[in-house]
Amino acid sequence: MDSRKLILRETAVVAVGEALCTAVMLGVFALLGRFDRSVLLGGVFGWLFAVLNVFFMALGAMMAADKAEKQDVKGGQTLIRLSFLLRMAVLFLLMFALVKGGVCNVISLVVPLLFTRPILTIAEYFRKAGDPKE
Repeated sequence: MDSRKLILRETAVVAVGEALCTAVMLGVFALLGRFDRSVLLGGVFGWLFAVLNVFFMALGAMMAADKAEKQDVKGGQTLIRLSFLLRMAVLFLLMFALVKGGVCNVISLVVPLLFTRPILTIAEYFRKAGDPKE
C-alpha cells in the first residue's frame, strides 16, 4: 500500500476513534453537571490536536523511513527526534495559550490526547484479526 494512503487511513481511524471517545468524555462532563462552553471547546481542540499529532507523527515516520531506505539511518533517527520535539513544543504552546486564555477547560483539552494510544492499539488488534497483510 502507498505510504500516503496508509497515513491517511491511520489518521482517519484515529479521527473516528477520537470523536467517539471525546463524545463519551463530553457526556461524562454533562452527567457530572460540569459541561459548559470551555469544556466543549476543550474537547474540540483536544480532538483536533490529537488527530494532527498522529498525522504529523506518521508523516515524520514516513520521511525517516525514506531516509533509512537511502542508507541514512542516522538522519532518520535525527528526523524522528526533531519531529517529536517540535510536535510536543507546538502542542504545549497551543494548549498553554488556550488554557491560560480561559478558552478551554484543561481536562477536556488534555484527555483526548490520552485516547490515542488505546485507539491505535484497538485498531491494530482488529486489523490483525481481519485484514490481510499489505
